[in-house]
Amino acid sequence: MSVDGSHTLTEAVEAYAAELAPAVGDVVRRAASVVPAFAERVLQAGLTVDDLAAGDLTALPILTKDDVLAQQQADPPFGGLLAPGAGVRRIFQSPGPIYEPELDETDPWRWASALAAAGIGSGDVVLNCFGYHLSPAGAMFEEGCRAVGAVVVPGGIGNQDLQARAIADLGVTAYVGLPSYLKALIDRFDELGLPVDRWRLRKALVTAEPLPDSLRALLQERVPTVLMSYGTAEVGLIGYETAPGSGLLPGPGLHVEVCDLATGAPVSDGEGQVVVTLQRLDYPLIRFGTGDLSAWMTGADGSARLAGVLGRVGEAVKVKGMFLHPRQAASVMSGVSGVAAWRFVIDRVNHKDELACEVVLDDPVNAGESGGDAERVLEQVRSSVRSGLRFAANVRRVEALPEGDFGRIVDARTWD
Repeated sequence: MSVDGSHTLTEAVEAYAAELAPAVGDVVRRAASVVPAFAERVLQAGLTVDDLAAGDLTALPILTKDDVLAQQQADPPFGGLLAPGAGVRRIFQSPGPIYEPELDETDPWRWASALAAAGIGSGDVVLNCFGYHLSPAGAMFEEGCRAVGAVVVPGGIGNQDLQARAIADLGVTAYVGLPSYLKALIDRFDELGLPVDRWRLRKALVTAEPLPDSLRALLQERVPTVLMSYGTAEVGLIGYETAPGSGLLPGPGLHVEVCDLATGAPVSDGEGQVVVTLQRLDYPLIRFGTGDLSAWMTGADGSARLAGVLGRVGEAVKVKGMFLHPRQAASVMSGVSGVAAWRFVIDRVNHKDELACEVVLDDPVNAGESGGDAERVLEQVRSSVRSGLRFAANVRRVEALPEGDFGRIVDARTWD
């Protein structure tokens, strides 16, 4: 305790961990008896369940996304991480590909508390602008909205004219999606000349990309409540704001750690990887490394909170709310004939991500007199990126790439 009686950051983090330790220990004991892959993981680490039963999991190596991918490929579809007989109502696919089961229960991804913090509940009509195709985000938020009693308009991504008109026609009062996409909808609403008195959207819960103060200020000119949240496809909700700039309060049903990149040990000061343990028996991801970097901060109420997503541990980069993986990019581009070298470049223009794929063509294509061969190659790149990576990219031909950039993903964005 500090001199003025408030909790120090270390004390706040320790208090948070101590409060959840009994539940974490219980999940470990029960999971080891019903989830084969977890029991094997404990054994391979040279540990016993009793070593972890007190809720201190520091000795257990972090489970990475690559670990999950390898286990799923060896033992499809869920790598032994799902309890036998678990009720599954949906299966999603995220880049990797990694398959995520949606358990058959109310609000299985636990977004209700974040929605409630934004004031979203019974009587609200929510435009859900997360994707429903293969990836879980759309369904995640729909389940959360249903849990708080809100009506959902499943907008997904795209069709901005129709979505802007739906905001006016349906009396939409709340939004979930990317902050940049909310700005695009505000702009489109105005461009279409829709009546200002039919803009009733007053609440937004946003996630999947940074929310700089400059963008939040622009959004709040039309949407008074704009709160940030954080989650992943594998886990669901991890943390959420209770007020603008308040830090991310860890969500219910899981234990959050920030872990040293070298040792994997939990830290209270400085940056580290966000590592989570889900308190559920059917799919108990235990010490799962998200690959995201964050740090602890103290909230106004003295609680331990995450200071947002501060970067990535690995090489994957989040673009328009989805991950772009170098290995998947390389796999897709290797299937395109006529390309000698390539790179992806991500930029940020008017608070919106823009993805470009720069390609150097093979000499035989460059030598073509009509240019038809070159355009066919560029179109094949567009099609392959769209189908293989689920991104629309501005494909452009260049004569050469900067030294060392072949096969790279270059992030040129700034977040001011």
